[in-house]
Amino acid sequence: MEKQAVNKSENKKTNILIVDDHPIVRYGVSRIIGQDPVFAVCGEAENPKETIQFLKTNKADAIVLDISLEGVLDGLKLAKVLRAKYPHIPILILSMHDEMTYAQKALTAGASGYIMKEESSDKLISALKDILNGEIHVSERVKKQMLHSFSAPKEDLSGEIVEILSERECQVFSMIGSGHTTRTIAEKLHISVKTIETHRSRIKFKLSIDSTPEMVLAAANWTQKERIAPAF
Repeated sequence: MEKQAVNKSENKKTNILIVDDHPIVRYGVSRIIGQDPVFAVCGEAENPKETIQFLKTNKADAIVLDISLEGVLDGLKLAKVLRAKYPHIPILILSMHDEMTYAQKALTAGASGYIMKEESSDKLISALKDILNGEIHVSERVKKQMLHSFSAPKEDLSGEIVEILSERECQVFSMIGSGHTTRTIAEKLHISVKTIETHRSRIKFKLSIDSTPEMVLAAANWTQKERIAPAF
């Protein structure tokens, strides 16, 4: 069920699309987001079909998405579709499922954050602000788990990078390794600089890389080791 009416004052706010197949959940999330002065709920959808249809004719700055949806696509598959079609729109997974089990899968699918429905309204707002700033949002518990799983020496990650990063992130990583700047990558891929910066943040987080110089060196080593032809 889509809700498309947004008043003029709300148009100046950051527009959030809520996707959940439970009306009472959409209502609750909508109230929480609507009470924040920064955000406005621009629409609601209860399944993947409605979500895609809504985005064809409406603008959303971020999406709050449940994992369990009715239809051909579940939330994780829909996240992958949306990331490919709308790479500039960050996705926050809001789910009742255990974060320790699904957070990494969500990030791999293209989400920028994961938060459980049992969390407070303040944490939901904080998570939205994080992903809109190009950051990854997961709990400290999951962050420690992910960093531990990627704690192998960086030079040993070469064969795992294609499994850890999404297809687009691998493309950006290879272009970084080939010496392209953020602006050049954005121009060649026909996407915004902000989107590339988000990809760079996700790459650093997923590979447990602390700094930009370290990422550039890791990308160059990977590109050379895997004999990846210079992009463009």
